[in-house]
Formats: sequence, C-alpha cells, structure tokens
Amino acid sequence: MNGFIGEFFGTMVLITLGAGTGASFNLNKAYAQGANWLYVSLSWGLAVTMGVYTAGVLGSAGHLNPAVTIGFAVAGLFKWSLVVPYLLGQFLGAFVGAAIVIIHFYPHFKATKTEEEGNQVGIFATVPAISAPIWNFLSEVIATFFFVFILLNLGNFTQGLKPLIVGLVITVVGTALGSTTGFALNPARDWGPRLAYTILPVPNRGRTHWEYAWVPMCGPLVGGIAASLLEVALLK
Repeated sequence: MNGFIGEFFGTMVLITLGAGTGASFNLNKAYAQGANWLYVSLSWGLAVTMGVYTAGVLGSAGHLNPAVTIGFAVAGLFKWSLVVPYLLGQFLGAFVGAAIVIIHFYPHFKATKTEEEGNQVGIFATVPAISAPIWNFLSEVIATFFFVFILLNLGNFTQGLKPLIVGLVITVVGTALGSTTGFALNPARDWGPRLAYTILPVPNRGRTHWEYAWVPMCGPLVGGIAASLLEVALLK
C-alpha cells in the first residue's frame, strides 16, 4: 500500500514506546516517575530505532515523520506520489500509539488528579520550557535541521545497525538541543498524540495547549526542508 502499512505500524511502535516513556516519567505511582532527562532522551531514541526497524521490514522507508517525508520530497529525494500514504500512516499510527498508552496507563491517569501532579499533555506532545513562541519555533527548526541533515548522510537507514544509529542521533539531539521545547522534531509525533489526549476519555485530563501546536507542526517542517535542500546543494 505504497508504504502506508510500514509507516503506520512503525509510527505506532514509536509513539507507544515514546509516549509510554512520558507516562512513566510523569504519572503517579509509576516506577519511573521523576526520572531524568537522559532517561527521556535515550528512551525516545530507542523508540525511534524500534519504529524504523518495524517500518523497514513492513515495506516503507522508515521515515515515521512528515518533516522527513516532505523535506525529502521537496528536495527531489522522494516521490511525491508516496507522500500522502506516508503522512496518513504517520498521523494515524501516532494516534493509535497514544491510545494504547492511555489504555496501558489508565489506572495511573486516574491516580494523577491534576496537571501539577503530572497528568499533562506533555506525556504525549511537546510543551516549551519557556513559552516564547518565535524562539520555540526556531528551536524546533534548528533541532530538526540537524536531525534530518545527519539522517540524509546515513544512506538507507532501515538496514543493518543503522536504525540504532538513527536512535542515537535522536538521543543526542534530545540531550543537546531538546531541553528547550521537548524536541518534537516530528509533526505526527506531536499532533497525533495531542489529538488522542484531547478527544479520548483520559481521566483527570489537563490542558491540551493547541495554541502552541503550530510550533511542533511548522518548525520541524521548515527544518526538514532546509536540511534536505542543503544536502542536495552540497552534493551537486
């Protein structure tokens, strides 16, 4: 199905493990509650690794990210005819992955009564450490630029140990550049789970902060396109 199946299941794996990390980190009575930023960054990196492996075996290029798919397509590195199936797989897979996390951690959501206790949209999506929308946008542009630029120099990153390298790239981007905005890097990773937290019956749900959601949508797209165009220019 033109990569839809691979992107759907790969992104579902990514979000189940990534948002599961967020739930473990935030929710009351979870054993990992209050773990540190390295735990978060490393776990998200491994979540991406497992998602890329899954997507590659199921027949897609393992993008799992509209910033990669659209960036590659704009630069002529990916067929435009495949963009819509890839995007559908990514956003739907992200939503389903978040729904699985809600089910898995349901008693912990019930035990976490307020945002202050940890029942917050940051489990699923991103929120800035300091609310400064233009600077938050630039942070997402910069972080995604470096992620995609490195990715482009890995070749076929679904093969062999390369998905592990992709995960390590995510980890170092998270530790180095991600502490300002939570390093969305990926519109589907943010919007699909944010929508799930908004519309599904989550006990004690906190605010969903859709007023901020343009940042993790637009910033990664700009960063991904810029990195892809630069790579093509350098290789001419």
